Amino acid sequence: MDVIVCVKQIPDPADPGEINPETKTLKRDVKLILDESDSYGVEYALQLVESAGGGSVTLVSMAPNNETSGLRTALAMGAESAMLISDDALQGSDALSTAKTLAAAIGRSNPDLVMAATESSDGYTGTVPEQIAALLDLPSVTFAKEITVGDGALTVKRQTEAGYDVVECPLPAVVSVTAGVVEPRYPSFKGIMAAKNKPVEELSCADLGIEPTAVGWAGGGQEILDIVEAPKREAGEKIEDEGDAHERIVAFLDELKVL
Repeated sequence: MDVIVCVKQIPDPADPGEINPETKTLKRDVKLILDESDSYGVEYALQLVESAGGGSVTLVSMAPNNETSGLRTALAMGAESAMLISDDALQGSDALSTAKTLAAAIGRSNPDLVMAATESSDGYTGTVPEQIAALLDLPSVTFAKEITVGDGALTVKRQTEAGYDVVECPLPAVVSVTAGVVEPRYPSFKGIMAAKNKPVEELSCADLGIEPTAVGWAGGGQEILDIVEAPKREAGEKIEDEGDAHERIVAFLDELKVL
């Protein structure tokens, strides 16, 4: 079973860097790490291949400056190889441009399954996996919490507010997984050393047949007008018990219409 996993390399949330005042976007000229949400997709893909008795896990990522730090982490977990799309023309790409680029890379091979996180930690659009499926004309299942593969089809328990739905569809397909569905393995020292020699194919827009004007700022359908800091959280009301604290708390909750 051959699986391609879409992974995103992001600035470390502990030190996210600075905002570019001209583009009003996050500067990405720093070392990038594997988005934690994508580690679940990588781990699930590895488990599916192991259960199938053979196959491969290939990563695909779009990042500036030919950055591979995050990819090496996923390779250390056990993925066999990676595709990295890095091109100056991709700067400023919106969700659709990103999906077009990733779909073009994925379309160069014939995977049995394409996996992704539900959304990235630095974008939160939650639309890229669905767009990739549409561009590749593949069935799509989102919010997967459990995946079973067999006889050319897959069965997915799709998480909902009320529990989960059971969804079946033929392969190949695109599946996005929710955080926490599995426990991502910790890369071993042996895996880290092996990852240094695993192949990472570097691709440009030209390699994928993508016109530079169709992606990035030139092809994007969005414009960032302004960035403001999130409002600081105001301190809550402190209630000191003078014998009537319970009454005041009940009155407060009643005012909020919680009771």
